[in-house]
Amino acid sequence: MNHEIIRQFCLSLPHATEEVLWEKDLVFKIGGKMFAVLPLEISPTTPVQLSLKCTPEEFAELCERDGIFPAPYAARYHWVALERWNALRQAETKRLIQDSYQMVYEKLPKKIQQSLPRS
Repeated sequence: MNHEIIRQFCLSLPHATEEVLWEKDLVFKIGGKMFAVLPLEISPTTPVQLSLKCTPEEFAELCERDGIFPAPYAARYHWVALERWNALRQAETKRLIQDSYQMVYEKLPKKIQQSLPRS
């Protein structure tokens, strides 16, 4: 996996948008809410390739795996961070991104959901 594959996959999800936030992160959103973050610069102290939201159960399971840890600033919301691309298989990474997208979509106010008809 790499940044471009993740970017293309995230943008293939219905109504997904991207924007650069904090001057160094490419953030993917649905209805104005984040579902995945790709750092544009890798920090030597906290290397993160990708951050995304997951269920509380998956959060605990994923954080036990090598190369995955609680996402800085967002762990309390059950976000994990991958410190290297091979921490997960490509199919599992895509499923987790899709799950993150779905969880965020379902938490959007009904009015916003209705303005974003599912394709």
